[in-house]
Amino acid sequence: MSNHIGAKKGQIAESILLPGDPLRAKFIAENFLTGAEKYNDIRGMLGFTGTYKGVPVSVQGTGMGMPSMGIYSWELMNDYGVENLVRIGTAGSFNEGIRCRDIVVALSASAESSYVDNFDLPGTYAPTCSYDLLVKTQKAAEANGLTFKAGNVVSVDVFYDLREGWKKWAGMGVLGVDMEAAALYMNASYMKKNALAVMTITDHFVTGERATNEERECGEDDMMKLALETAIKL
Repeated sequence: MSNHIGAKKGQIAESILLPGDPLRAKFIAENFLTGAEKYNDIRGMLGFTGTYKGVPVSVQGTGMGMPSMGIYSWELMNDYGVENLVRIGTAGSFNEGIRCRDIVVALSASAESSYVDNFDLPGTYAPTCSYDLLVKTQKAAEANGLTFKAGNVVSVDVFYDLREGWKKWAGMGVLGVDMEAAALYMNASYMKKNALAVMTITDHFVTGERATNEERECGEDDMMKLALETAIKL
């Protein structure tokens, strides 16, 4: 066991999906995986391992924000030897080329957070996704008739932004905003592991568009399928 995950060695697969919502982890285990078994429920952060098309895959809830993502992704890599981590979740956008229900893949993750200070680097580090995972995601999308937009996202600590800082990020061509990708990418870079953040856009800052509950469910199903198809090609 690690500090926050109750699994035994060997109970977690080398490839894992990381939704923020632990109930989404349960949904994936029940609806996409075969023979899924729960390995964690500490603090309600559910984790499961099963198979997808015969390939072992795990799914672990991470909670919201970079501190929480930082804890779970660190322990998965450091204590359980997980090699490939795919964040799946929702994000907002302020880019005119992005619509609600679009899938966005983070090529890199800027950060409006002190999380990156923990690495004590002498400059501003730009954490990026795993190129190998990105290529596999592109192939999986083509094979399954799915599309996505790829580019820079920004991970923030504040959900209710009183300063409207998103307008400055929009001016730099950033595709969207989440609260976890940068921490995952920083940890994976430090640990020399593979990481990718795949997100469904559910809110648009400029147009005011918001995905309906039905649209969120359908869009997230596409995102989950794309992430799983990526995982089994590793």
